[in-house]
Amino acid sequence: MLESYADVFSDIVNVLLFGGKEVVAAEELEDRPPGSFYKADGKLREMERDVVKRWKKGNIRLACVGIENQTDADPDMPLRVIGYDGAEYRAQLLSDHPGKSRYPVITLVLYFGRKRRWKKPLCLKDRLEIPPEWESFVSDYKINLFEIAYLTKEQVELFQSDFGIVADYFVQKRQRGDYVPSSRRIGHVQETLQLLGVMTGDRRFEEAYESKGEGGPVNMCEVLDRVENRGREEGLRRGRMEGRMEEKHRTTASLYRMGMPEEQIAKAVNVEVDVVKRWLAAL
Repeated sequence: MLESYADVFSDIVNVLLFGGKEVVAAEELEDRPPGSFYKADGKLREMERDVVKRWKKGNIRLACVGIENQTDADPDMPLRVIGYDGAEYRAQLLSDHPGKSRYPVITLVLYFGRKRRWKKPLCLKDRLEIPPEWESFVSDYKINLFEIAYLTKEQVELFQSDFGIVADYFVQKRQRGDYVPSSRRIGHVQETLQLLGVMTGDRRFEEAYESKGEGGPVNMCEVLDRVENRGREEGLRRGRMEGRMEEKHRTTASLYRMGMPEEQIAKAVNVEVDVVKRWLAAL
């Protein structure tokens, strides 16, 4: 969702492909349906990309650019990318006049792993088992892989959109194991926190978001404050629950020593009889 915003999409392309030079402007991007269809085993199947847009100047299409996100290194990524790109080239053949000029299709693969580098194939030939005598006849196809957590500080500073906040988080966590937030204002708050939540597996980022009417966070300093507050609240809640359970344990033991039947003990401490039996068995 975050990457589908034109300002974020163009920013990712300009930084990762062109070193921060503004080659693609946000207003020059045209939304492209992420799904494409193909026929296999006599059935019509859908292949869906993460985000894809066409780059146009006036009425002229110059390129089609897709972004794929990975939390794990996938050895079949070259096959997947060639499938995505091939579907777009196929669409050009089916929808446009035969004499019309064709435009390139480029896919960026964003890898968010920070504990280990991408060690899987980066091109089609590296994934295939090719007999030596066939080597020169097999066409290769590379993927444009970007390891977000391994970007340099200089690269991260080139980002003008909210993606710079995401990249900074992963780089800091990879380098130091910790994160020092900046006061930089977040433009797309909910989508930025959703991306961080999904890519880190930490739902507290999404939970930190509140509706604008209730005063949502505006920068990562506020987000981290909310995340830490939720952590403290959760710790206190668990502490209270554990305290109540310990009290029920003590009460159960006392009533049992007094000779009260297990069924009555269960009613007294408001738990199931099976729970009382487990507690007593552990005494």
